[in-house]
Amino acid sequence: MQNQIINAINQGISLKQLILTDLSFIKTIQDVIGEIVQALKADRQIFFCGNGGSAADAQHLAAELLGKYYLERKPYCCEALHTNSSYMTAVSNDYSFSEVYARLLRAKGKPGDVLAALSTSGNSGNIVRAVETANELGLITIGFTGKSGGKMRGISKYLLNVPSDDTPRIQEIHILIGHIVCECVE
Repeated sequence: MQNQIINAINQGISLKQLILTDLSFIKTIQDVIGEIVQALKADRQIFFCGNGGSAADAQHLAAELLGKYYLERKPYCCEALHTNSSYMTAVSNDYSFSEVYARLLRAKGKPGDVLAALSTSGNSGNIVRAVETANELGLITIGFTGKSGGKMRGISKYLLNVPSDDTPRIQEIHILIGHIVCECVE
């Protein structure tokens, strides 16, 4: 068990070192921060979406921006799109699960808003559909994915593709990046 613990920690450290030395990745994070700051200054909304653990991460990051990260400040208009379970189950039943986020974005999204979409594979149908819809509506799209970027690679304005295929390690880095974004935006 001790080796398993040490191995998991070492994998996390290795991934952090990889992104730390990837200046293109760092530049993308800076660009994402700039886009979010501009959107918030223009009174635009920041939307988050994901499935499973990525939904939990999406909700976590929305809460950091809506509440506070470190500083006392006005709340930023942020929303994790999966929090209305009645809506999610109704649309899944009446339309399809692939439409749950896209339909909500069509109701709420405006040009200049931001969608941060989390999918470790980059291939989750409802997340891909949300990014496509956000692009159609004029939202700024940020994809948080794993190594390949999947289908989100070609459709996200900004792609933060963690250089790994290991879902838990990818999610850990997504939260790290999200926290960095929250800290710098604040």
